Amino acid sequence: MNHKDSTNFILHAKSDQFYWEGNGQLSIKTFKNGKAHYKTNKGFFAVENERYLLLNEGAYTISIEEDHDVESFCIFFKDGLAEDVARTTNESSEKLLDYPHTYGDSIGFFEQSYERHPVLSMQLEFLKNNYSFYRSEPLWLDEQFHTVMRTILHIHMNTLKEVDSLSSQRFSTREELFRRLHTAHDYILAYYNRTLSLQEIARVAYLSPNHLLRNYPLLFRKTPHQHITDLRIAKAKQLLIKYELNITDIAFEVGYHTTVSFSKVFKKKTGLSPIQYRKKVILDKN
Repeated sequence: MNHKDSTNFILHAKSDQFYWEGNGQLSIKTFKNGKAHYKTNKGFFAVENERYLLLNEGAYTISIEEDHDVESFCIFFKDGLAEDVARTTNESSEKLLDYPHTYGDSIGFFEQSYERHPVLSMQLEFLKNNYSFYRSEPLWLDEQFHTVMRTILHIHMNTLKEVDSLSSQRFSTREELFRRLHTAHDYILAYYNRTLSLQEIARVAYLSPNHLLRNYPLLFRKTPHQHITDLRIAKAKQLLIKYELNITDIAFEVGYHTTVSFSKVFKKKTGLSPIQYRKKVILDKN
């Protein structure tokens, strides 16, 4: 595919069951009211309300399996757009005037899920809310895609700075370690409600268990086990608000095999048992 073959486009849909596999363009994936799972040659990803997924051009699969509709809003960038925006941001006006149609060096974005960035979230929401009105106006759409790409590149530059937090003399080594640690991070985000071993997470990330365990806290300020526990407790708090779910169902939903182990960890992390937490939520609402 050359630069003239691809176009910018948007997919906005709702579905409770969905599966697709194939090759895609550089894209951003966002979802609301549910979760979507992705698999690429880089790893496994789960995307829901609080995060977005950035995928480079290439092959991937997506699956949605929910009992209610999940809203997806995904934007796809034409080939060369990222490089052109980067070049016009970084090069001098003289070069841009002399070579206005030259594409810059290829950009390999960090293929991972990201926490919602406030500026990017605002831009995506604006685009989603106005897309149906302006979808027949290519000039307006091109302006929005360029605006979003500038923000993505800004986030990419900040991500490159995070690479320096890892200890290695060579930048290329730090960059590769950063990518593999994020592969482990995204695997945990996707499957924290399963029984995960250190060996399994390390294998997915192509790291030795000790190498993973030594470097994971440098980026994420917690060990894999601490991260899994925090994710389980956060999800449990969301489920405890739903009064139709009993404590046993919630324990299994977040990855605990017994209510005893779930209650023990929940109380240690929050100071309240699950039942006490639910009662407190009810009292606070009243």
